[in-house]
Amino acid sequence: MDPSAPLLFGLTVAEFEDISLKVCVGGLIAYMIFIIGHLAWESKAGKYGAIWMFVGLGVGFVGFMAKAVIQRLLGIE
Repeated sequence: MDPSAPLLFGLTVAEFEDISLKVCVGGLIAYMIFIIGHLAWESKAGKYGAIWMFVGLGVGFVGFMAKAVIQRLLGIE
C-alpha cells in the first residue's frame, strides 16, 4: 500500500496517525485529570493536598504537551 495514498476522508496514513495521536492522547490526559481530581475529592486531601496530587501525578503528561510546544517553536512539525 502506498503511504501517500489517501486513506480516510482524504488523509494520508501519516496525517491520520498524527491527528489520532493528538486527539486520543489528549482525551486520555483529560480523563487522567478527572481521575486525579476524583482521588483528591475522595481522599479529602484539601486544597494543598489536591495541588500536590495534581503536581505529582500530572507530571507525566506535561512532557507530552511540552514536546508539542517545543516542536512548534523550533518549526520541526
